[in-house]
Amino acid sequence: MSSPDSTAVTGIGQIAVTAYDLPRAVRFYRDTLGLRFLFEAPKLAFFDAGGVRLMLSPPEGVEHDHPASVIYYRAADIQAATTRLKQKGAECISEPHLIAKLPDHDLWMAFFRDTEGNTLALMSELSAG
Repeated sequence: MSSPDSTAVTGIGQIAVTAYDLPRAVRFYRDTLGLRFLFEAPKLAFFDAGGVRLMLSPPEGVEHDHPASVIYYRAADIQAATTRLKQKGAECISEPHLIAKLPDHDLWMAFFRDTEGNTLALMSELSAG
């Protein structure tokens, strides 16, 4: 039996998302998106995104002063999740739509923006019907 390679990358531990107004961003990620708030530190806030830590912070330098990469959040019921986000004031960019019909499931996505201008997405992998 081989031992694990201690130099191997094993997954994502944390994702940083640019936030210019931290209290406003915390309200969005906690109250609108519904992620579990973990803790705050000076100029930082942390959430649990399904086992991956999400860090909100202002840009650490000019090279980091840009919107975040698109983060795709899982939703079991993408229609209901999109409706909930819109009711809570999230800006919807595109309604839930079918991306691909795969052999064992259909992939659906919807896109929206957070309060800081970052594009986010919901994704659902639904049983093929």
